[in-house]
Amino acid sequence: MESPFAIASTHELSPMGIYHLKRLWSSTHANGNRQTQPLPQDAHLNRLVLDALGIGLNQAYQFLYAQKPSLDDFEEWVVATSGEPSQTRVERLNADITGSDYSKETLDRLNAIEEAPAVLSQQDLAFWQRNGYVIVRNAIDLNACQRAEKVIYETVGAKPDDLNSWYQKKESGIMVELIQNEALEANRRSLRIHKAFSQLWETPALWVTADRCGFHAPQRENHPFPGPDLHWDVDFRRPLDFATQGILYLTDTPPEQGALTLVPGFHHQLSRWLPSLPTGADPNQQDLHALGSIPIGANAGDMIIWHHHLPHGSRPNLGVRPRIVQYINMYPGRRHLA
Repeated sequence: MESPFAIASTHELSPMGIYHLKRLWSSTHANGNRQTQPLPQDAHLNRLVLDALGIGLNQAYQFLYAQKPSLDDFEEWVVATSGEPSQTRVERLNADITGSDYSKETLDRLNAIEEAPAVLSQQDLAFWQRNGYVIVRNAIDLNACQRAEKVIYETVGAKPDDLNSWYQKKESGIMVELIQNEALEANRRSLRIHKAFSQLWETPALWVTADRCGFHAPQRENHPFPGPDLHWDVDFRRPLDFATQGILYLTDTPPEQGALTLVPGFHHQLSRWLPSLPTGADPNQQDLHALGSIPIGANAGDMIIWHHHLPHGSRPNLGVRPRIVQYINMYPGRRHLA
């Protein structure tokens, strides 16, 4: 009988000097290396550590479960995939995990964001409170849009002026498994995006997600809408809490072009709606469009941030161009800041 594999403590340092990373790695080696769900109490820290290192959550787990690497090999893969993290980033990450004080360099950077001019006006914030979403106009400039758009076209093997090439994408669905790229990373560093999120979270001490992109070609007979339709990315077994989600349009995206679709204002209703469902019913399997869904069109460079209690999804692209997007979200590392 195989002896049990001990899961490390959050407060054990990895060889790179990062808290919780050894625990994340060791949890995938438990139970005889059989793939298991991450420990529920670790969900926030798992996400935090990987985002801080520029690694996607699914990307990391696919590597860990497929390769079953040693801790040293895992850290080498992290550096090879997303680069060596700066000492300042490691210090800030460890401070968030342990609750210790930030370094002066980190405090100076966060103070600069705090003191930057507001991106969201009082009207924007009132709209957010009422509807649960807001459009950040000109979150990035058109040159940044074009650089990111170009790398996404290259990744899916398509060309802007070759319609048939839009349908050669190897992955199914509209998601593009592209995370580590300087054009995308530059967008994640946008001060306007960080400031907008900081106004909604009421703190500048936020981390940006290492998330994917999207390429959604127009629907045609042999290329039906692949989804995802309206849904939540919420674990309804846990208490309802505040969180955000975001999508950055890299091209002009009118409502009919597969635009993000939301149910405005439903963050005010969710806590009353859930108990009205039959016992055992899956909230994601209801007719969510009947709740009042609308597509949110916007221009290249605009970003939509929404409260994660809103049902959301894509919709059939009935336009003439692909919908090309980058998913960007931010959240506090210290849970008590939320």
